[in-house]
Amino acid sequence: MKKSTLLTLTFGLLLFLTAGCSRSTTPDANTQIQQAVAATIAAMPQPTVPPASTPYPTPTPFSLAGLFCEYQFCIGHPIEMAFFDVSAQQNPAAPSSYGQGLLAAFNANLFIQVMWQTAPGTSDPKFLLDTIIDSQVDIREGTMDVMLFRNMNTMYTQITSGATPVLPYGGAGAWVCGDRVFAWKVYAPNAEAARPLFDEAFDRFTCGK
Repeated sequence: MKKSTLLTLTFGLLLFLTAGCSRSTTPDANTQIQQAVAATIAAMPQPTVPPASTPYPTPTPFSLAGLFCEYQFCIGHPIEMAFFDVSAQQNPAAPSSYGQGLLAAFNANLFIQVMWQTAPGTSDPKFLLDTIIDSQVDIREGTMDVMLFRNMNTMYTQITSGATPVLPYGGAGAWVCGDRVFAWKVYAPNAEAARPLFDEAFDRFTCGK
């Protein structure tokens, strides 16, 4: 009887131990999920720190109103006027070009003319000033202003003109830029208007040297 009881107890203990071992080796589903989630999070790439923003200069507003740009130069003019190519009007087969050209703009109160030509090595623009001033209708008045403006040899003179009775006053100027010489002329209703118009045109002048 004692032997039977001992066998029974031994067998029961083995079952208990076996059951305990079985429970300890069986993975818990919740634990597996938690471990999988943790592993997945650990394997995820970390967010890249965005690079520091590079400051760029703010563009300066630049108005094209009252500015003529062509033939590798720009020049200012009154907003209510626009230049046209006189050379092309006179001969469509020979329009203005980089090497030489003639422009004009006019309304009831003003007439403006611009001409240019290549003259490599020239530092004196007087020859083109003499060209744009028409000796048959234009008369120079006062003394000529000769100046170095933005590293360009420049000259300007007042004129009176008989080209049209409604625009008897004016002014003419010439300057050297790169390998070209430029000349400018205006007919105006009064003497005071000419020089400010020249200054306005020349202040906005640039050329491809």
